[in-house]
Amino acid sequence: MRLGLLYSGGKDSTLAALLLAEFYDVTLATAHFGVTDDWKHARATARELDFPFERIELDCDVAREAADRIREDGFPRHGIEHVHRHALEAVAREGFDAVADGTRRDDRVPTVSRAQAQSLEDRHDVDYIAPLSGFGRSAVDDLVDAQLDVTVGPSAKITRADYEAELRALVADDGGAIEEYFPDHEQTHVTGVR
Repeated sequence: MRLGLLYSGGKDSTLAALLLAEFYDVTLATAHFGVTDDWKHARATARELDFPFERIELDCDVAREAADRIREDGFPRHGIEHVHRHALEAVAREGFDAVADGTRRDDRVPTVSRAQAQSLEDRHDVDYIAPLSGFGRSAVDDLVDAQLDVTVGPSAKITRADYEAELRALVADDGGAIEEYFPDHEQTHVTGVR
């Protein structure tokens, strides 16, 4: 069965790919708006890991709506949630038997509710899988430390292909001070398998 995994090149989505590869033909799918070329980082990691890769272009109006929401709210949560739902929909339309992401049990953003997952499955006749949903950050970190080579650093400096990078660029283009909206946090970029 073919599975499209939303992929950023970070530790969570990479670990999800490795776990799912036991059961599915996994394609790493990076969804982007074309605001930046950060999707290339995910493609490079997919090649390093020897997974098929697809770039999925998203509707730019959704990016603008998300950036507006971030400015209105003063924080990124709802904007990123909006983009994540749109990205899952886009991957589901690609003809996969299943779609997945790397969300963990203790993630604050993004999250997928049971109702949202069931709606996605029903409307697109796919299975939605969140293979890390039973894992907390500590457990994921332990598994990643044993399996992957990872670069870790501040969100603004780590190369990756997630929604936040493009949303940061949009907010900055509109004259927004990034640190005003996006709290300091660390990101990861996988550079290989051990």
